[in-house]
Amino acid sequence: MTEEKVVTTKKKTSVRKKSAAKKKTSAKKKTTTKTPTSAKNRKAATTSRHAFTDKLKQDLKSTKEALSVVKAAASEELKLARIAAKDEIAVLKDQLAAALKREKQLVKLSEQKAKKMLAAGERWEKKQLAKIKKAAAKARKK
Repeated sequence: MTEEKVVTTKKKTSVRKKSAAKKKTSAKKKTTTKTPTSAKNRKAATTSRHAFTDKLKQDLKSTKEALSVVKAAASEELKLARIAAKDEIAVLKDQLAAALKREKQLVKLSEQKAKKMLAAGERWEKKQLAKIKKAAAKARKK
């Protein structure tokens, strides 16, 4: 006789049976299942997609590195260009100052020459007036 327990409640009655010992199953022979071509295609697509994205990531990284190197080189060239421009400006300012100084000297020399010429002209005029007066005085005596 098997043991049975009957549990009675007001509304329900349920019967519990003791579970019988399960039979041990013998090991099944493994059979290889052929994977469908759609699964192979998905796998191939996934691997090729991952390879492609990895390649793109590598390219992007190398491009970023190259751009940073170019940016650094360009900024260095700009610094050198600025320094060269400042030096050139300084040279041009010096040349301008020298030219202005020479121009002032030339103006001063020309003013001095004009004064000397004016003084020489006045002396010549006085000599001529003296000659004319002398000649006039001789003419009156005769």
